[in-house]
Amino acid sequence: MAYSPGALIAPRFTRAGEGSVVSPNERTLLRLIWRNPGISRSEITAHVDLTQQSVYRIIDQLVERGIVALGAPKPGHGRGQPSPTLRLDGRYAYCCGISVNTDVIGICLMDIAGRILAETQVTLREYGMMEALDLVMKELKAHQASNALDPSSFFGIGFAISGYHVGGTRYNAPLPLHEWSLIELGPLLSDLFGKPVWVHNGANTGAIAESMFGIGRFIKHFAYLSFNYGFGGGLISDGELLVGGNGNAGEFSGIYDEEENPRRPALQYLIERLRGNGVEVPSITYMRQHFDPRWPGVEEWVDLVTPAYNRLINAISAVFDPQAIVFGGQVPVALAQMLIERTRIFGRPRYGVPHPPAKLIISDIGGDASALGASVFPFRAEFY
Repeated sequence: MAYSPGALIAPRFTRAGEGSVVSPNERTLLRLIWRNPGISRSEITAHVDLTQQSVYRIIDQLVERGIVALGAPKPGHGRGQPSPTLRLDGRYAYCCGISVNTDVIGICLMDIAGRILAETQVTLREYGMMEALDLVMKELKAHQASNALDPSSFFGIGFAISGYHVGGTRYNAPLPLHEWSLIELGPLLSDLFGKPVWVHNGANTGAIAESMFGIGRFIKHFAYLSFNYGFGGGLISDGELLVGGNGNAGEFSGIYDEEENPRRPALQYLIERLRGNGVEVPSITYMRQHFDPRWPGVEEWVDLVTPAYNRLINAISAVFDPQAIVFGGQVPVALAQMLIERTRIFGRPRYGVPHPPAKLIISDIGGDASALGASVFPFRAEFY
């Protein structure tokens, strides 16, 4: 039987007498409140295809369950009896996001209202998979203790890994993560942590983080470039993640053949070039924190990958037509800017009028975007 995290959700989070967490109408209202914290109850009716009576009844049920909290009315808003403001109640539930990269594992704890409770990293070094997960478990327990988090409010885990999806909860990760590859991660992690685990590609959870906490608050159609040891990405259309028929939409490296592959903008090749020029860069995380565009080898590498990079940008623009292309993952800001400055759009104007171009934007999400997106993914999957 296929692994399903939904089947492992604790009964205290499900609707009375049902296996689901929320109804479709509850999900609609929770998503609206997530996007508009502080919206008044009376304002909601204008945004949904529900009667005021239905809206009030559903809100009352969500308040009774502890998912939504009532706040003070907006002063001077509307006529009649003031309507309370609404927010998701962070005390109801929290999740842990775990993001496995080739050099570090990012950890992020977040409550259902989107408040980050803790962020940290575990350095992989030469640890095996189970050793690394044991360290993650210790970090998680330490964060729970330091934040006095109720274990019964722990909803689940979002788990992200670099690599492409091959079926079930199996991913084909880069060589440094060979031990994590081609195994059913969902059941293994659920047994280890004792919680339901939603497994996803790390570039996709980075795109989700960007959608919910970054430019996605203003732009609903964008492509996310995830610069890591390898190179991938994610596609957000009308605010939703596109996963494709096999779960690999956004695997941008797939457009390059064997000869071109080393000339794609994967950071493993930049590190190799830097080391060849005498610059000691122990990891991608170190490079991101200490990057200097004047390092010998940087300009040379950027020039080398520019043709493949430009072909990708134009392919994304032609096929997906995004409003923006976001530079994310573990890319240093200065390196992203160097690539943006070398961007060349191939489209030819017709009658002097070109296609509307995608904005090229460097993500301003600090920390590990993949872990951030993984932490909110269970809530997004089940609540909003």
